[in-house]
Amino acid sequence: MDIYLILRIAVVGILVSLLNQILKQSNRDELAFLTSLAGLILVLFWIIPYITELFSTIKDLFSML
Repeated sequence: MDIYLILRIAVVGILVSLLNQILKQSNRDELAFLTSLAGLILVLFWIIPYITELFSTIKDLFSML
């Protein structure tokens, strides 16, 4: 697995948590929620190719048996 993917996910997590804290303290709960949602969607788009590869590998493995 690519170490840079893990580092990018960690950086996004840190940034989203900082933005959430700032937005919640300024009574912008809706924007805090949208920030969390945007971070989640961004990370999911980065992970989708790896999940697809995992399912493909599992399918190939069971078709060999």
